[in-house]
Amino acid sequence: MVVCIAGQKLYLWRAVDHEGEVLDMLVQRRRDKRAALKLMRKLLKKQGCSPAMIVTDKLKSYAAAFRERGLGARHQQGLRANNRAENADQPVRRRERKMSHFKSPSSAQRFLNMHAAVFNTFNVQRCLITRSTLRTFRVEAMTKWREATLAA
Repeated sequence: MVVCIAGQKLYLWRAVDHEGEVLDMLVQRRRDKRAALKLMRKLLKKQGCSPAMIVTDKLKSYAAAFRERGLGARHQQGLRANNRAENADQPVRRRERKMSHFKSPSSAQRFLNMHAAVFNTFNVQRCLITRSTLRTFRVEAMTKWREATLAA
């Protein structure tokens, strides 16, 4: 995803799991091997284990970064294979519009990290569960939210 901040083009790197949950977001000036390596290091450190399969777009930087890190995961590239990651930017775009765009790369990074955590708490795949289960999940999420905001 490309974001324009203070007249400068920046790239938003996003890692999403198979259920659509945002694992990590990173704002970078470039879209090269070094930026891909930074995202990989950050993800592997945070997750603690290597993934079995990685789905990306056809950017060559990913393959170069995987080779350098020595990841043995299956790397799948394709036209519609990474739709889950591509659709993960829609809530971010909506929020960015409401905020009248980001003002600086560091504030964008801080906001995106917090937005991902809150979004993951409240986003539930509606098609996979019944209405009563969804209601239960929403009540639990609101309880967690109230606890978190009261503690702060």
